[in-house]
Amino acid sequence: MNRLQGKVAIVTGGGAGIGEAIAKKFAKEGASVVVAGFPEDPVQAVVKEITAAGGRATAFEGDLSSQAVAEACVQTAVGQFGQLDILINNAGAFPAATELDEYPVEAFEYMVKNNIYTTFHMSRAALPELKKTRGNIVTAGSEAGHMGEPMNTPYGGTKGFNHAFTKGIATEQAKYGVRANCVGPGPIDTAWTHKETGPMTSQMEKQTVEGVPMGRRGTTEEVANVYLFLASDEASYVTGAIYFVDGGVTISKSSSGAQVPADLKKEPAGELDIQHSKDGHTEIRHDDAGKMVGH
Repeated sequence: MNRLQGKVAIVTGGGAGIGEAIAKKFAKEGASVVVAGFPEDPVQAVVKEITAAGGRATAFEGDLSSQAVAEACVQTAVGQFGQLDILINNAGAFPAATELDEYPVEAFEYMVKNNIYTTFHMSRAALPELKKTRGNIVTAGSEAGHMGEPMNTPYGGTKGFNHAFTKGIATEQAKYGVRANCVGPGPIDTAWTHKETGPMTSQMEKQTVEGVPMGRRGTTEEVANVYLFLASDEASYVTGAIYFVDGGVTISKSSSGAQVPADLKKEPAGELDIQHSKDGHTEIRHDDAGKMVGH
């Protein structure tokens, strides 16, 4: 449908997980995409896959929690494609899962850096360009930011910040024609929600899925579909909203997912060529601070 034809978007955390799906969905709908992420993430691979499919994309590698790097990312979009219409604040971290009194301080500080500093610096750097195009920001919230997150209370706290931060931007920037919204995913089929690739134990993984009324994880493409709507002109009268994509977690009162028959738990096939949904890193990385490897 080319719902983003002529638009230019930055997708942070675009090399893996939900970010990969957003970048590919936007490119499929006509946007030119800056795929931004850590050098360790498959950012370059996603760009190659987008361009091979006929889309337009460029890579930006660096630690976006740094003011200078965030500003360089925005300038890459403008320099490469001439403008900026959409900022997707998808980047984040989920480094640990334990009760608060045992939660590593290092993990908390790392999460604040990646979940809050990155959103702040990227939004601040992007706004001057978004005012020119009457563009919009869509930020990754979470059902955890609405309900809290047992065994990872700091994570829910960082997402609660993103919810309030987005509503503040929406109110403040409306007079410039800039919209701001949040997407709040529930358990999604990425590295974060599998015990083999994330911090969850087997018990936590089981409880997480059974707590979803639909009885399954969401797919990255299902989340990207909501980002697409909010970023497009179809959502021209939507600002300050939080759209939960959680299979009903925020309305659940029991482990109702355990009652769902097996045939309804099957994930939809989707149409995007998703290659990196399990590639998102959850561990703390110490060599990324302030580093910009290249564009």
